[in-house]
Amino acid sequence: MDIGYIFSGFLVGLLVGVTGVGGGSLMTPLLVFLFGFKPAVAVGTDLLFAAITKTGGVFVHHGSHKSVEWRIVALLATGSLPASIATLYALNHFAKIGKDISHIMTFTLGIALILTAFALIYRCALQRKGNIEDRHTPERFQHLQDPMTVVIGLVLGVLVTMSSVGAGALGTVALLFLYPRLPTLKVVGTDLAHAIPLTAIAGFGHWQLGNVDFTLLGSLLIGSLPGIWIGSHLSAKIPEKYLRPILASILMLIGLKFVL
Repeated sequence: MDIGYIFSGFLVGLLVGVTGVGGGSLMTPLLVFLFGFKPAVAVGTDLLFAAITKTGGVFVHHGSHKSVEWRIVALLATGSLPASIATLYALNHFAKIGKDISHIMTFTLGIALILTAFALIYRCALQRKGNIEDRHTPERFQHLQDPMTVVIGLVLGVLVTMSSVGAGALGTVALLFLYPRLPTLKVVGTDLAHAIPLTAIAGFGHWQLGNVDFTLLGSLLIGSLPGIWIGSHLSAKIPEKYLRPILASILMLIGLKFVL
């Protein structure tokens, strides 16, 4: 176990607990830039890391808060899981013919980080708009919600499998946009419940491709779990309105570095 990996896991867990931002947005760039892991290994390891750490959150949301809309989870999964499997099949095909796709994964990671940065900024505006929306007016995209939810799931399936980023921040903003009357707690719980099978399938696929470092995974888990616990307790004391723009700016800069 490397103390650097454990400390990085703790730091990311702390930020996840305070801000609620998905760990992939923070962990994957850290593994690539700071520790020099190949993008494929960073993505594969982080996907299994996400699947494990998010599972506890769903038990809380479903068991304690009853805040998971399983119908929406099913719609998202209808798009995301086949998309993830198809993406894994494509990655396996390119690996077999010896084609290096590191640059494609790096570019996808950059795009996902830029979208996440915008999502962090836009999320608060969507939440405020949803809170004041007239309950007697027809809901946005009322007749297109189901097919659009499936399409969003499809996009997330590709993005998450290629970059390990997007299941949290992007999924949440998409749900807030499509379902403005859905309480924020249910949006978070629903997005979290959908992220587990998606990250688990994508992570398992990357494991089969040889893209998972289990020593690294164990170290990150040792550090992150107490970090998430401490961060969750600190979140009420740290002003989110200052922290989120700073975090969004950092993700934007990292994303641009990957893309350019």
